[in-house]
Amino acid sequence: QATSAADMEARLACGLVKGHAYAVTDVRKVRLGHGLLSFFKSEKLDMIRMRNPWGEREWNGPWSDTSEEWQKVSKSEREKMGMTVEDDGEFWMTFEDFCKYFTDIIKCRLINTSYLSIHKTWEEAVLHGAWTRSSDPLKNRSGGCINHKDTFLQNPQYVFDVKKAEDEVLISIQQKPKRTSRKEGKGENLAIGFDIHKVELNRSYRMHTLQQKVASSIYINSRSVFLRTDLKEGRYVIIPTTFDPGHEGEFLLRVFTDVPSDCRELTLDEPPHTCWSGMCGYPQVVSQIHVLAAAGLKNQDSQGGADPYVIIKCEGQKVRSPVQKNTVSPEFDVKGLFYRKKPGQPIIVQV
Repeated sequence: QATSAADMEARLACGLVKGHAYAVTDVRKVRLGHGLLSFFKSEKLDMIRMRNPWGEREWNGPWSDTSEEWQKVSKSEREKMGMTVEDDGEFWMTFEDFCKYFTDIIKCRLINTSYLSIHKTWEEAVLHGAWTRSSDPLKNRSGGCINHKDTFLQNPQYVFDVKKAEDEVLISIQQKPKRTSRKEGKGENLAIGFDIHKVELNRSYRMHTLQQKVASSIYINSRSVFLRTDLKEGRYVIIPTTFDPGHEGEFLLRVFTDVPSDCRELTLDEPPHTCWSGMCGYPQVVSQIHVLAAAGLKNQDSQGGADPYVIIKCEGQKVRSPVQKNTVSPEFDVKGLFYRKKPGQPIIVQV
């Protein structure tokens, strides 16, 4: 790893170049020995093949192209590995040396979204967004990470639903590269990341107070940031951010789930005023109801269990929780948000 500008692209004594990205082209367990002895002894070595994209300057340590270690491997085994002695930028090294000299790994995950595949497929939501500055807090969309609590919720917000009891969710944000516009600076990537918050089941407006954070990505000045997480059924908000407030840039958000997530951006801060607001009234109070759990429910079947769920009702609106299977002490942890025109009317919670 390069720690300064002077370190970048400096060649080490072992032949590797500091601050340089190499591609992994193969990983194998290599059988050592010759003839029948290699089969009975069955000693194997974990090896990895790397390639310098420059097409030259190779590793010259153990198991490099001309090293004596290759005499421990039979000719047929070398042919299986595609071993060549050329200065083509490709070389083998042990996994132990790989861990010693390399500091970071970036993995490319191919995600199958085809409707015609017999293999595991994903539902993909793709949204374009941007971090933009404004002196008006309601219009500012560049609030920085959660360390900046006063401005964090001014960032773009995206809501999505998990519709299964539990689902594996893959989320990626990719920033637009600045290397095409040098006039904006040196073309360096912004440090970016995102947080995921669990919200009310019926939330349709932007968050203005922090809610339960269930997952977060790393923050790094990389072209893209990726997170895989398991989430329970419910509604969630993704907040993509730059690390520091005030930075501007465009990004692409992708959300992969097993079933459609209905992912969309939250753009409104509150219910809009319309021509009907004067006649029908406008919300005066906002109430959040959080039902945590229930206890002492009656058995509803011969096996001594029940499949309870909770309904929260307010002014003709209702929120229904997922069903909790086979329990008389359910843990709901469900929220509802109600914009109330008639605060005097009751809120009903029914299990």
